[in-house]
Amino acid sequence: MTPLRLGVNVDHVATVRNARGGAHPDPLDAALAAIAAGADGITIHLREDRRHIRDDDVRRIRAAIGKPLNLEMAATAEMTAIACQVRPHASCLVPEKREEVTTEGGLDVAGNIDALRPVVAMLTAAGIRVSLFIDPDPAQLHAAADVGAAVVELHTGSYAEGKSGELDRLRAAATLTTSLGLECHAGHGLTFDNVGPVAALPEVVELNIGHFLIGQAIIDGLPAVVSRMKRLMQQARAARIAP
Repeated sequence: MTPLRLGVNVDHVATVRNARGGAHPDPLDAALAAIAAGADGITIHLREDRRHIRDDDVRRIRAAIGKPLNLEMAATAEMTAIACQVRPHASCLVPEKREEVTTEGGLDVAGNIDALRPVVAMLTAAGIRVSLFIDPDPAQLHAAADVGAAVVELHTGSYAEGKSGELDRLRAAATLTTSLGLECHAGHGLTFDNVGPVAALPEVVELNIGHFLIGQAIIDGLPAVVSRMKRLMQQARAARIAP
């Protein structure tokens, strides 16, 4: 059975902290708690407007955790320079608009090949695995391979919203991803109730989940929700290959 990793996004711990100022709650504490509960890595998004994660958070989390750090970022000169300095295990390039509440849709790699190729090259030269957050669309997948990315993270937002046919699109995209020699991740909008079918896709090796886990942690506690999510993922993967 192919192992399936869980990356926990702790951005919204920082959102709560920033709502009142000060240092509490600390996203680093959340990252350490998530890892202790079974998370295989930590994801954070350093946005242009620093609405949640801040530069110091990136450096502190990078230095303190013993698991891979995945830095989500826009493909800008500023963010590329920060990533090359901090050197997280991975950087996931995402679309970013200042007015959006959360990331809306995947990165248009096919329409920005010339701009993205040098960013991917710089990050790769710094020893960072480059991932592209894209919609499950064949043109975007081929473009991701063209610009030299090692990983794609399939945007599961439309699936999570219950749109018809989205699981089939994800299934086809996951198969194409591996045929192109890329590692396949997935994420956005995943919950206890909808994670199973995505976790069961054999090509997917990592799920990145944040908002739901942090929100549910208010009720159940972060260790409990991370443990439950990891268990549901493993059960879905095991059930798929059961005789």
